[in-house]
Amino acid sequence: MLEGVNVALGVSGSIAAVTVVELAHELRRQGASVRGVMTDSARGIIHPWAVEFATETDVVTEITGRVEHVELCGREGWADVLLVAPATANTVGKIASAVDDTPVTTCATTALGAGVPVVVVPAMHEPMYDHPGVLDAIDRVESWGVEFVDPRIEEGKAKIAGEAAIVTAVARATTEHTLAGTHVVVTAGATAEAIDPVRVLTNRASGKTGRAVARACHVRGADVTLIHDGGDVHYADAVSVESAAEMRDAVLAAVGGGDDANGADALVSAAAISDYTVEAAPGKLRSGEPRRLDLEPTPKLLDGVREENPELPIVGFKTETSGDDDAMIDAARGLRDRVDCAFVVANDASVMGDDDTRTLFVDRDDVVAFSGSKTALGSEAAARLAAELD
Repeated sequence: MLEGVNVALGVSGSIAAVTVVELAHELRRQGASVRGVMTDSARGIIHPWAVEFATETDVVTEITGRVEHVELCGREGWADVLLVAPATANTVGKIASAVDDTPVTTCATTALGAGVPVVVVPAMHEPMYDHPGVLDAIDRVESWGVEFVDPRIEEGKAKIAGEAAIVTAVARATTEHTLAGTHVVVTAGATAEAIDPVRVLTNRASGKTGRAVARACHVRGADVTLIHDGGDVHYADAVSVESAAEMRDAVLAAVGGGDDANGADALVSAAAISDYTVEAAPGKLRSGEPRRLDLEPTPKLLDGVREENPELPIVGFKTETSGDDDAMIDAARGLRDRVDCAFVVANDASVMGDDDTRTLFVDRDDVVAFSGSKTALGSEAAARLAAELD
């Protein structure tokens, strides 16, 4: 997600500085190069050698005649983004007031003047985070285009955000916003049909691909609604559903209809939606005896969306178990032609639940094979969608 991105990592004196070693490792795992910058207070919490170990580069602990702030964050500097993580109340206030009396705040002043993207990750006690002056400082700095990553409010503390949220914010700050101004609805994961209050019929879909697409659309500047089978996410407005009927209702509501000004600009349907449902028993079915379930087909989601939204760009996903490319292409073309999809991603079912995948992009003109991580697949799908909406 951060291939080729140069990150200047500013560390200030929050106790959350102890997480910086793993954060630096994660940034590098995602493809970034990282160079550390530390305040004196941060050095009292974590030794610069630890940051040097994590980044494999020298750490800036003072500004010398080398003018390290310009070398890193000037107009011709090394960094593509300045990430201040963690950022204390003191550091946020100084950035807002252009006070540059630490290596980190000096880099921030330089970056903001040079037009280098800045991402700030606050971490402090909750009363400090709620201080009117701190909130005013955050608002002011955000108005300059700085991206803040919201902390996790737990145990009376505004704790540093998780690594995934920080990586996403850095990616969003350094990626061209080719989907800016668009609302993209994405479905992900499996649906489940209740047999009784305890048991369900479902499938093996993990939702990794759909959530990767949603994250990649967010990184490219889109407002994303993710309709899926599990909980909140940091990169989208999330709607949790269980059954195919709930998925259909949620998608139709999010997409809107016809000329709905609040509707979606595109739908990416990556969820594995149940093809059959059953009439659920009111009580738990007793075990130990044969059962017969009468399966009823569920309405096709994309057909319903297309009926209400004749012009909506739709990206479909089609899963096949044969492993044969020709069969996958034929199935994808059938879906493409029936629903008038912008393109269809044909999946090999054998990779369900894995981190890597093998797919075929089938559009109106050609077929393109893809192999790699589901994160990379999400990026490719978002890029193709952006080209479709351009």
